[in-house]
Amino acid sequence: MSEQTYDALLQLLGNRFATNMHRHPAMKWDDVLMRLSGNAKALRSLGEMECTGGEPDVVVLDGEPGALVFADCSPETPAGRRSLCFDQKALDARKENKPSGAALELAALMGIELLSETQYRSLQRIEPFDRKTSSWVQTPASVRALGGALFCDRRYDTVFIYHNGAESYYAARGFRGRLVI
Repeated sequence: MSEQTYDALLQLLGNRFATNMHRHPAMKWDDVLMRLSGNAKALRSLGEMECTGGEPDVVVLDGEPGALVFADCSPETPAGRRSLCFDQKALDARKENKPSGAALELAALMGIELLSETQYRSLQRIEPFDRKTSSWVQTPASVRALGGALFCDRRYDTVFIYHNGAESYYAARGFRGRLVI
């Protein structure tokens, strides 16, 4: 990442942080900036989150007090991470009409991880997300072994968790990620 790109990303993240203090009420940008300074891996991941439409911001999620967590805070599931099946195994199983990729593998390439159901619900307590889209979430191995995968969304002011075949994909389904620094 060039110094100019690095500075522009930090400026963008700083502005988003200041505009959305309800997501991290007890945190200070200077403390976040100190943790990000010199962390090229984290900055690359945050850049990937931003480039794919995630609008990453610092959030305080249940069960992670004191952790510096960035999560996708775009109103809908990130546009650059939609139409993906759940994982590579599901992608390989599709015989026709294959999507461009798989959520778990793209997240790993970006250096982030999918939200768990608990983290997704915690994020939804901060503000409403995915009112028109849905997001794959971490799936228990027992469900995945049977061919399924889990996704969540928010409808009727309620967070729902659903299941689908892991090989399925939809234009309105992608994934939200998180990065712990």
